[in-house]
Amino acid sequence: MSLRDEKKQQTRQTLLDAALALMNDGRSFVNISLREVTREAGVVPTAFYRHFKDMDELGLALVDDVCLSLRKLLREERLKAQGAGHIAIKGSVMMFLLYVRQEARYFDFLARERWSGSVKIREAIQRELNHFANDLSTDFRLFPEMQNLPSEDLQMIADLVINTAINWCGEILSLPSQQVRLQYELSMRAVKQLRLIFVGAKHWRSEKTSNPSPNL
Repeated sequence: MSLRDEKKQQTRQTLLDAALALMNDGRSFVNISLREVTREAGVVPTAFYRHFKDMDELGLALVDDVCLSLRKLLREERLKAQGAGHIAIKGSVMMFLLYVRQEARYFDFLARERWSGSVKIREAIQRELNHFANDLSTDFRLFPEMQNLPSEDLQMIADLVINTAINWCGEILSLPSQQVRLQYELSMRAVKQLRLIFVGAKHWRSEKTSNPSPNL
């Protein structure tokens, strides 16, 4: 990367960081102006337009940055523990919650803007959640105990896992960083929740196979 490209990347990151910093007091992203962001970043407004067309585009960049990295990390964790279901669950949960803590400002942004942001940002967040679920559904095929489940069942399980994981974000972010014991307890509860989801899914499928009534 050239010095010019590196400086451009630094300015872009400074603008992203500035937007997140302005949300620290509980403000919604839609209530933050472009001029506030550039003032916080220490750049002139014309510099903003070298990176983003408008504030919505900056918000979309925030969504992309955190979600693309998280998708990669989660997939690596699941593939690393392929064939050892309980280890895969625990490893993925621990890594996810650690990443949420490390990128707390991004996840606070995602949790807040998922329901109250601009239409473009809400749609982008939902698309990313769908990508997470699709990735997870595909990876489920790698585990012997789930290979015979139909695709619609795997997708349903994946959606449930993703929605459950989103709920953990608010909980882990609300815990003070020094509350290590409470963080660990949340992690273990999260692992148990996922195990129950998988046990319940397999039990439901077993009942459905043995009693294929359309009313069940």
